[in-house]
Amino acid sequence: MYKIFLRKSKLPKPDSEDLSPPTSEQSPSPGQSVVVRSNSGKRMSSAVFPASVVAGIEPLLPFKDVPNSEKLNLFVSKVSLCCVTFDFSDPNKNSIEKLVKRQTLLELLDFVGSGSVRFTEPAILAMCRMCAVNLFRVFPPSYRSSVVVGGENNDDDDPMFDPAWPHLQIVYDLLLKFITSPCLDAKIAKKYLDHAFIVRLLDVFDSEDPRERECLKTILHRVYGKFMVHRPFIRRSMSNIFYRFVFETEKHCGIAELLEFLGSIVSGFALPLKEEHKIFLWRVLIPLHKPKSLGNYFQQLSYCITQFIDKEPKLGSVVIKGLLKFWPITNSQKEVMFLSEVEEIVEAMSVVEFQKVMVPLFWRIASCVNSCHYQVSERALFLWNNDQIVNLIAHNRQVILPIMFTALEKNAESHWNPSVLNLTLNVRKMFCEMDEALFMSCHARFQEDEAKESSAAEKRKETWERLEKAASVKPITGKTAVLVTPLATSIAC
Repeated sequence: MYKIFLRKSKLPKPDSEDLSPPTSEQSPSPGQSVVVRSNSGKRMSSAVFPASVVAGIEPLLPFKDVPNSEKLNLFVSKVSLCCVTFDFSDPNKNSIEKLVKRQTLLELLDFVGSGSVRFTEPAILAMCRMCAVNLFRVFPPSYRSSVVVGGENNDDDDPMFDPAWPHLQIVYDLLLKFITSPCLDAKIAKKYLDHAFIVRLLDVFDSEDPRERECLKTILHRVYGKFMVHRPFIRRSMSNIFYRFVFETEKHCGIAELLEFLGSIVSGFALPLKEEHKIFLWRVLIPLHKPKSLGNYFQQLSYCITQFIDKEPKLGSVVIKGLLKFWPITNSQKEVMFLSEVEEIVEAMSVVEFQKVMVPLFWRIASCVNSCHYQVSERALFLWNNDQIVNLIAHNRQVILPIMFTALEKNAESHWNPSVLNLTLNVRKMFCEMDEALFMSCHARFQEDEAKESSAAEKRKETWERLEKAASVKPITGKTAVLVTPLATSIAC
């Protein structure tokens, strides 16, 4: 059963019909008024709070009005009072009760921040229960469907804000101060801030309100820092969210915030990296390049991967192989992002690691250089503006130039964009200056290949002309199908 105490001196007087006590056959329900007498004998109007309130302690009493020995009991009573939730979509509904709850939450916030009393198990339990009731909720499909449709944002890019945020923000601030309080013993609290609590906390990252996700990120940082015993479980739970996002739904509002949190913990990994961390990189982070909505969290993902490579440079070749595996074919914007990440990774690679992946990598870069989308071609050619990459290319020019030469020549001959054309000519000039003999050898081979292709095309054309001529003079008999005229055939070809 629920009751709420409202002081008549501070709040409007309720209707007289609301002050009649319930009969024995009728128990009070949430929102109904109940006459309650406090120890002081003053008559109090009603509001809603759980029956778990400590007996004999009036929850609306200020902390300063009770002795230190009773402050924790009052804390539990006030926390239990805040376990009642309200509908904030209608600002006029339960306005008095909402005001009482807000004032109570602010009192709790000040009390926890003061650090005057060490929290006991009942206090920790009540606090965790109150936070769960207020914060943990399931978002309906209609609430999430407007964020990403087909991997792209809707026309309305404005974030959606929860009408209950002014209330939720206080609860989040209270939870943050509670977790970081020196009066909270982590050995006791871990029994109540348990795996179930953490899973539900992570689930709320799917909220569309960016303010809520920022608060959650900060709280998750503090939980990860204070409760070391939960760290492996937090990482596994985050992996499950990423798996579900990549391989099932491709819809989640909080991937960027989760990756931002992850980036901070990756930077703290001890060396040498554990095998589980390397598996996480290969099975979780690299597949996150697959969804169409990569642009929503690309910066955070790129930072995480860079942190791994900074920790262990040998992982650079592993990441490049993963990027080539998930390389986009029809999404030009994703290709530009991939090329940016490739530049950042290759720039930090050693010559040995670079040589492991340079052949498949530059076949892909050559394809990007020939792209009809000028931004993709331009971004690929910008790689030659990076001195470190140019040095790696120069050391391995015997392998790289033959791969790139055809793409560069075709661009120089026929690309439609002037900027891409100028960049192509500059790259050709750089290769020529690196090794003129090799450049001329590639040029001669290119001309030979072009001549062979031209000759083969001419032979195909002659063969088709002979077939068309033979078919046109053959008489039509019986049910023989009529062949197309030579003119129509040549048009079809």
